[in-house]
Amino acid sequence: MRVAREAGALPGGERVVAIGSFDGVHLGHRRVLEAARATGGRAAVVTFWPHPRLVLGNRVELLSTLERRLELLEDAGMDETLVVEFTPGLAAREPEEFADSLLREIGARTIVVGEDFRFGRAAAGDPALLERLGFDVRVVPTVAGVSSTQIRALLREGDVVEAAKLLGRPAEIEGTVVLGSQRGGTLGFPTANLSVPTDVLVPAYGIYAGTALGHRAAISIGVNPHYGGDERRIEPHLLDFEGDLYGRRLVVELWRRLRDERAFDSEDELVAQIARDVDATRNAERPV
Repeated sequence: MRVAREAGALPGGERVVAIGSFDGVHLGHRRVLEAARATGGRAAVVTFWPHPRLVLGNRVELLSTLERRLELLEDAGMDETLVVEFTPGLAAREPEEFADSLLREIGARTIVVGEDFRFGRAAAGDPALLERLGFDVRVVPTVAGVSSTQIRALLREGDVVEAAKLLGRPAEIEGTVVLGSQRGGTLGFPTANLSVPTDVLVPAYGIYAGTALGHRAAISIGVNPHYGGDERRIEPHLLDFEGDLYGRRLVVELWRRLRDERAFDSEDELVAQIARDVDATRNAERPV
């Protein structure tokens, strides 16, 4: 998939354009992407970074980094993605100016959006306006019960199984492996310590079963209460893995939440529970 940061970096010609933030690329988003591909034309995405709500002063915990969003858009079969820098100036543009300066410039012939899509100053632009401006507009109905907001709520509760149903894939947590306490290795269960971007949602604290790098993984999210910790850590233990992960980007799938994190009466009791968590991880089923 070709990725461009400026409209002029895309090759000339007409294209079918799906527009949206596509945070998480959930089932509803994928319906929009599928509709764009089904037209048979060159299928492009126009997406925004940073997230518009952040730029407009609202708090939002993202379901995916931009890097992961682009990977998911490519997995969905899109030919091109234009990443538009979202700024207060862009938000203040009149809808007609937005359409002329961006959509016409990239040769948008058909535009595919969700039915709640709005754009331009004061969110005054909508699909009907795009039609009046001469675009062939395809409006994709909202998938009932599926939204980034609902997925965020489920993940904050640790319900990764229900979140997966709305995403159409397992929920994920993504970060870079950094140096940790290295305590897991001394217990016989070495872990990778993930540094996660501050604007990305981290699910509820607890122990999860999942996978990373093609290996089953038992994942601890929390503060390590057994050792009196107070700093949040995300620590996957990759089963049957040997190698150096420092500095590596990991995308960790969360298949199900096994239990709450807690302190134990002894280190032996902790090790025995980790062993049970590993067994449960080996037996866990991918939610979708």
